[in-house]
Amino acid sequence: MGELDGRIALITGAGRGIGRAIALAYAKEGAGLSLAARSGLELEETAEECRKLGSEILIVPTDITDPHQVDLLVRATVERFSTIDILVNNAGTSGPVGVLEDNDMEAWIDTMQVNLIGTYLCCRAVLPAMRRQNSGRIVNLSGAGAANAWANMSAYCSSKAAVVRLTEVLALELADTGITVNALGPGSVHTRMWDEMTEAAADAGADQILEIGLRVTSGGGASIERCADLAVWLVGSGANGLSGRIISAFNDDFESLSPSIPEIMASDLYTLRRVDPA
Repeated sequence: MGELDGRIALITGAGRGIGRAIALAYAKEGAGLSLAARSGLELEETAEECRKLGSEILIVPTDITDPHQVDLLVRATVERFSTIDILVNNAGTSGPVGVLEDNDMEAWIDTMQVNLIGTYLCCRAVLPAMRRQNSGRIVNLSGAGAANAWANMSAYCSSKAAVVRLTEVLALELADTGITVNALGPGSVHTRMWDEMTEAAADAGADQILEIGLRVTSGGGASIERCADLAVWLVGSGANGLSGRIISAFNDDFESLSPSIPEIMASDLYTLRRVDPA
């Protein structure tokens, strides 16, 4: 018996990288999966791997910045599986690299559309189904840009910080509904996005991002397996009662947090808060 037997998870950005790793981890735990991304070919590759693990799969090529497509994605998922127990908002983009006034304006806005607006649209679309069953788990992928101010990454950092704050606010709105919302900080995992960011940083003379990128792409990045393990933990029984928090796959010993959840929920731990001097 897997941790997620009988549960249905909708995962965006599931065609590659972290999204694919989470899909495989959920399949191993027995979940049925609705997989979304812009590339149908990449989705089919992920789906084939998950089917080998015994998971029932629906693939729906989707642009999460389009409200109509998101509604169709959720409708197709509910029609196929009758419910949605888990939403993982993983689809994201790094955006333009360089000083703000030199950024391509459309690329900057597109970063917000994918990282923030896409997350909002997917949350909004799945909530009616989750409210009907008085239960649900939402996991929003954050990123290092949420907790770190990186020069030359204004769009990425702004959008990811906004995702965490959206997570916190939505968790307050959903208190006592049986639906929890948490942010997952994956750390700097070596994916195609980091390859693109590193190349762009070299072109833009963004030394801080280039240094981090070279470290990540040369094998010094965070573990994608650890990230997938956290994605399982956040929707499993170990995270019961935890909501409105950002948990890091890289920095937090999340498996040991379960006994401390009441204490965490009564404090500002694992949130975005100002720290004043004593």
